[in-house]
Amino acid sequence: MSSRASARMPVAVYVLGLSVFALGTSEFMLSGLLQPVARDMGVSIPTAGLLVSAFAIGMVVGAPVLAAATLRLPRRTTLMALLAAFGLGQVAGALAPSYGVLFASRVVSALACAGFWAVGAAVAVSLVPMNARARAMAVMVGGLSIANIAGVPAGALLGQHAGWRAAFWAVAGLSALGLAGVAALVPRTEVPRGADAPRLRNELRIYRDRQVWLALLTTALNGGAVFCLFSYLAPLLTDVAGLAESWVPTVLALFGVGALIGTAIGGRIADAHLFGTMYGGITASAAVLALLALTAQSPVAAVTLALLLGVTAFFTAPALNARMFNVANAAPTLAGATTTAAFNIGNTVGPWLGGLVISAGWGYPAVAWTGAVMATLAIGTTALASRIHQAESGSRLVAGSEGSGSEWAHRLEGAEHGSRLQGADRAQ
Repeated sequence: MSSRASARMPVAVYVLGLSVFALGTSEFMLSGLLQPVARDMGVSIPTAGLLVSAFAIGMVVGAPVLAAATLRLPRRTTLMALLAAFGLGQVAGALAPSYGVLFASRVVSALACAGFWAVGAAVAVSLVPMNARARAMAVMVGGLSIANIAGVPAGALLGQHAGWRAAFWAVAGLSALGLAGVAALVPRTEVPRGADAPRLRNELRIYRDRQVWLALLTTALNGGAVFCLFSYLAPLLTDVAGLAESWVPTVLALFGVGALIGTAIGGRIADAHLFGTMYGGITASAAVLALLALTAQSPVAAVTLALLLGVTAFFTAPALNARMFNVANAAPTLAGATTTAAFNIGNTVGPWLGGLVISAGWGYPAVAWTGAVMATLAIGTTALASRIHQAESGSRLVAGSEGSGSEWAHRLEGAEHGSRLQGADRAQ
């Protein structure tokens, strides 16, 4: 892309990136707040960990449902409504008098988050020319990366010094800022009409393909392996490795840095070596999790392996998403929504399994072993998908996916409803 194209990037795209920063901070910040939330609500750490799953459940349900429901709605109005709902969910969480109310607020916030991703992506790519589309998506995804590096650790730090509710208030403030920006700077955009309008009935046909289900299962297992451990990283660091709670924000930031590094590397090589990237990244995650289980009592090892887990997990993400778009290239709307749902199915099942292991009295290192087992299963589904792919190579087109920087980048790609992309898919 030329620098001239880069200079023309509309400020509205950056507003969407700011909004994603708020969404991403809320989605992942509870990993650093489990202990104070558990103490305040009078619940166990595994029960508090289900709040992470609550958000993931909302994303699983919201991604496909809202991707379909918002196809024909005015986009700017929809974005504003979703941000308002998300912000109110944060306020409800900050004021929650009980665990049940807090749990419900997480589900509502997640539904709004999923809808914002679907609609915001379509708006972002509609505001720029074709040769700037990848950069527009990168700006939005950058909001999530910065959330992992800065927002999540900042939320943990704020929770430690001002109470966990203060972190929810801070995200609510960011949501209000994003809402004001969308209202002032995002122009009105129209959805495709007539023959160019996406047809949900046609896109639903992708679910007849076993490769789509294998791609979904692999993504869910990989995500579950990572977030089985990540959801309980804070108590593992303090109770097993012996680090002070003040170290938790730093380690979460290191995980975010690792995620950014992994995304950058994986995005560069996934198109040329799709299955190789999947094999390498998932195998590396399994190895890191196993090593962490064996060396969790060492502070140096725990911190180092947390960084490496961020690298390996997000190194795999571009290939996982490219695979979904390759096998479901005739249904871009649901391909993106399905990838998002699969990722968050893993985010739901992983913490749940981790909580079961902890409740059984096996300790926090056993959570890492559980994640390693899930990653090993993902290697198996990858091998099966590769074998079927080789058998079907004569009839299936495997094309590179533009903008394959991360899981979230492909979620954006799938949300676009532009007629040019659909026309290209039909031609393929």
